[in-house]
Amino acid sequence: MQIVRPVGRQAASRKYDLLTALGAFACQGDKHLQRLVLRLITLIVARYNWQNDEITVGQREIAALWSVDERTVKRDIARLRALGWLVQKRAAVRGRVAVHGLDLAAILAATAPAWPAVGPDFLDRMQGPAAPAATPTNVVAFPSALPAPPADGAPWSRAQARLMAEDPALYAAWFRHLAETGCTGGLLELSAPSRFHATFVTTHHSARLLAALRREDATIRALVITAD
Repeated sequence: MQIVRPVGRQAASRKYDLLTALGAFACQGDKHLQRLVLRLITLIVARYNWQNDEITVGQREIAALWSVDERTVKRDIARLRALGWLVQKRAAVRGRVAVHGLDLAAILAATAPAWPAVGPDFLDRMQGPAAPAATPTNVVAFPSALPAPPADGAPWSRAQARLMAEDPALYAAWFRHLAETGCTGGLLELSAPSRFHATFVTTHHSARLLAALRREDATIRALVITAD
């Protein structure tokens, strides 16, 4: 499933969380980054269609919104696209303006270092719940090495290796048994061992998975997790 977009019952809190992440990230940067992110936030608040994931507005209107000239708009839009935050969905043609969307996974991955500055509640909410603790038993388990992901060079295998190095427990609980079933047009498909497993990972960890995948292959834009 693609990163859950801020629509539905929890739409307002998700929107505020995204804008908060962007704002906190900008505050930790220099004045040039701060200005760029402020302009993006203003564009999102004024012109972003959350339901359709579309910003459909011409450079002249953006220039008026930002109080800059069109050359500055063109430059900053190019910078946002280079960061992977803006994705062009349709190029401008005669009589029609360009259409852009937001790559939420790229934004979340970039802003993650700033989340702790907001507070532990925000950090917990953005990261999702940790893997459930195992039920205590009287059985003493012998230590065993966690099997390494396949060394086949595939983006998912490389992403698995990264995820295992970052958090072995989380990887073992939720990511180890996900298997790639296909990748077409920037959409990568994974299968999970159960419907619950697929739903839990989709809800709480899809942003992290997609961010890891995009670090290995920037052409991957979306992620679908289904049950076997």
